[in-house]
Amino acid sequence: MDALSLLLICCKLLLIFSEFSFASDVLTSSQSLRDGNTLISKGGSFELGFFSPGSSENRYVGIWYKSIPVKTVVWVANRLKPINDSSGLLTINRTGNPVLTSPSMGIVWSASLSKEVQQTPVILQLLDSGNLILRGEQDGDSENYFWQSFDYPSDTFTCFSFTTTVTFNIS
Repeated sequence: MDALSLLLICCKLLLIFSEFSFASDVLTSSQSLRDGNTLISKGGSFELGFFSPGSSENRYVGIWYKSIPVKTVVWVANRLKPINDSSGLLTINRTGNPVLTSPSMGIVWSASLSKEVQQTPVILQLLDSGNLILRGEQDGDSENYFWQSFDYPSDTFTCFSFTTTVTFNIS
């Protein structure tokens, strides 16, 4: 086997395995997240992906603690509308809105943007706080976002999910 053939085989294997090891903290507008792939926060604390709770066959997109043995889900996108198979796809649509779709169900979930997306391209980023944010791809400031999952809490809180300031007036 010559060197060129070996190089081509290695490149093909790299492409095949790269599809199954999507270990990143961001989803760009040119990418999609399929069932079986996940986003992992930079520090490895949280993971976003598809899951089925307990013995259910329904599929949800959610965020859970990555490093603890019992999967503890802290946020669910489509909690009111589960997908009944593994065909779900999380993308960012042309208007910059995160959307979860299924071929059999159409649009299952989309984010309610708190700010108008005025710059493109945008990315979804999973932060080490467990917060999923939509921000401009060129804007590195995680506080400058168009949408965040912390605005839509579930019944499990992370230690970073509160943004309330308490002040005391001592006279």
